[in-house]
Amino acid sequence: MVTLQENTIKFNNSLIVSHDGGQLSSDSGLTLMDELMDAFHFTQLSEEIITFNDDRKYCTHTNPKILKQLILQLNAGYKADTSADILQYDPVLLTFASDEPLASQPTISRFWDRIFEETIEDLQKFNQVLIDQARLVRNDTNLIIDLDSTHSDTFGNQELSDYNAHYGTTGYHPIVAFDGLTGDFLKAKLRPGNQYTSNGVKEFLEPLLDHYSQAVPTTDILVRGDSGFATPDIYELCEKSNNQYVIRLKSNRNLARLAEEFLFYDDNHPWEEKEVYFHSVSYQAASWSKPRRVCIRSTREAGELLFSHAFIVTSFSESISAKRVFETYKKRGTMENYIKEAKNSFFFDKTDSPHFIENYARMMVSVLAYNLFNFLKTCYFDKKWRGLQVNTIRFRLFKVAGKLVRTARQMYLKLSSSHVYQEEFYNIFRRIRRIRQYI
Repeated sequence: MVTLQENTIKFNNSLIVSHDGGQLSSDSGLTLMDELMDAFHFTQLSEEIITFNDDRKYCTHTNPKILKQLILQLNAGYKADTSADILQYDPVLLTFASDEPLASQPTISRFWDRIFEETIEDLQKFNQVLIDQARLVRNDTNLIIDLDSTHSDTFGNQELSDYNAHYGTTGYHPIVAFDGLTGDFLKAKLRPGNQYTSNGVKEFLEPLLDHYSQAVPTTDILVRGDSGFATPDIYELCEKSNNQYVIRLKSNRNLARLAEEFLFYDDNHPWEEKEVYFHSVSYQAASWSKPRRVCIRSTREAGELLFSHAFIVTSFSESISAKRVFETYKKRGTMENYIKEAKNSFFFDKTDSPHFIENYARMMVSVLAYNLFNFLKTCYFDKKWRGLQVNTIRFRLFKVAGKLVRTARQMYLKLSSSHVYQEEFYNIFRRIRRIRQYI
């Protein structure tokens, strides 16, 4: 046991440190997140939409409340389920649960055991309902569906984990879709580690296109993907639903020959300066049912002798230049930042359960936590704050010292008087209250 004398600070012998402050919280700023979740009817919708394999006759902790607790923990930056053993006594988190007991680590472990396949489908549906509400608040009318795959490492004998030659490691190979305009995490699907990038992409993408074309009409939908998604399934699906696509192609002998036919070596161009040319051509691969427009970018780096070529297949008409097509594709690079945030800040790649379905559920809870955080940014932040990284926002808004004071009729959450960002804190709080009427 640590004595008070051992906690004496050396630079000031009269200062003693101890964790016995009582009704204090270091995460009082999560009040903003709970207010947002209430505005989005989180608990009500989760009770209506999500089903669990739950045969308990009596329970202290309902599944929707455990789900909410997990999402609040992730938004505060707590990765491990064991964090709940201490956080269950946090006075601020207790007020979010209406003073009911919070779940401990064993209770959370049993929560994952109640997940089955239908629960995963319901979590996807629940995520879609939340996104629709956010799009309504933001009045979004355009959508860019950025497709990609990533890797989640495993370090044991997790079910369906396998070696992936591209990443050179063992784990899972999920496919993901983000909105390139807002950063919303549209959809995720966990797959065995040995799956190729485009495996199952049609079944993954088609429900998204159907939903946003019918349930939530938009003026335009664009699908972007790298060469791993260069498959006729996507082209034909987008053409059938009258949506645009911009997808990178892998180089081959026929495409390289076409690119070389357009090249003109200018002897008057300075050798030490870079050269870039753009062209487009009608091209039909052997696996395609018809010719499609392919844009070509030919680049000679400064001091180099030969050109290198890049190719994009697109449904854009010739009225949009090949250069503009490449510029549109280049903006897809922001998706890598979204994936990094989902992994580093919301632990999207956490795979410490032995069963595939439980790891899938953990991934989906991370998706929900990511989206709620993103809704807070895109719907209620000032423009100058929207580009901040997750950890910066946590530090400025969530990691706020607070003291809970109870009276006979009220509870008061007294935040630190020295909170530097309190003005922005209350501005966001007021915006959430003002916009509630639109949801």
